[in-house]
Amino acid sequence: FSDGGPDLSALLDLVAVGTVADLVPLDLNNRTLVAAGLRRLRAGQGCAGLRALIEVSGREAARLTTADIGFAIAPRLNAAGRLEDMAIGIECLLTDDATHAHELAQILHGINAERRGVQQQMTDEAEAALTHLALADEGQAPVALCLFDPEWHPGVVGLVASKMKEKLHRPVIAFAPAEPGSSTLRGSARSIPGFHIRDALANVDSAHPGLMGKFGGHAMAAGLTLEESDLPGFEAAFRQQAQAMLDPAMLQAELLSDGELSAAEFDAVHAEALRNAGPWGQGFDEPLFDGEFEVLDWRVVGERHLKLSLRVEGRREPLNAIHFGGWHEQEPAPRLRLAYRLVPDDYRGGKAIQLIVQHSEPS
Repeated sequence: FSDGGPDLSALLDLVAVGTVADLVPLDLNNRTLVAAGLRRLRAGQGCAGLRALIEVSGREAARLTTADIGFAIAPRLNAAGRLEDMAIGIECLLTDDATHAHELAQILHGINAERRGVQQQMTDEAEAALTHLALADEGQAPVALCLFDPEWHPGVVGLVASKMKEKLHRPVIAFAPAEPGSSTLRGSARSIPGFHIRDALANVDSAHPGLMGKFGGHAMAAGLTLEESDLPGFEAAFRQQAQAMLDPAMLQAELLSDGELSAAEFDAVHAEALRNAGPWGQGFDEPLFDGEFEVLDWRVVGERHLKLSLRVEGRREPLNAIHFGGWHEQEPAPRLRLAYRLVPDDYRGGKAIQLIVQHSEPS
């Protein structure tokens, strides 16, 4: 400040991480703040804890993006609160000792690996439950879903609800015992555009006072508690609300494309320009393109991801692409129509590029 007050610009790295991690819409002000925070992090001026988290996550600080924050930094910070004690993450952000920060970041990295294992097991169990639900409902998923397993971890149910919401494009609430052996359930809800999940819960509470212990949230995400014995009644009431509030058209997932790229636009110049035009994020989506490609080769990496070598008409060199979570134990078709993002391939370096596939279907 000009009056000699504290220089709060030193906190912009934390502002950037908090804004992106909490999925805050990137309006003009927030986008400006996130951009300034990214500049500090790229210049190595972030706090010791964030610098350590960037290192243990295998990211390059000089090229850090909002995607790196959302998919690498934030999950490691959040993992401690989900499975153990959030105090570890807080201490990592507060310490000025680089050595101590690195030790804490390594602990968070290990907890995050454990969280990923727990999440994958719970997601597999949820997908198995969905199979039975679809069979029971003439092959169609219900308009809204409540999922529960007595062995699930309450700190991870939000991630499971999010995965199932993305898979089915339906509002989903995942429940777990609040404590091991407890009859009180903790639920985490995720919604789709057009269905205000917190308002839906408020309507349930109004129609059935006392059914829920407590609840709160916003349009796209919410949390609640209830007794296990009340789950069937709550599920019926919640589904009734969804039927009343949802138009059938809302249940159809929609991808908005920025169009096709020409063969000449698949290069490092355009990939770097797209990255530098960020920060991208909630309410300010990174451009998504679509097009048809010939599959030259493919392989599975990390058990669930699909690595592709593609050819597009008018370009001699093949294109590298990866579809995270794209392996469904079925060989991809010889030709695919893809919705994708064009990004620099930092792992290969130089002028290498790759496509990050968001959706794939035979063409």
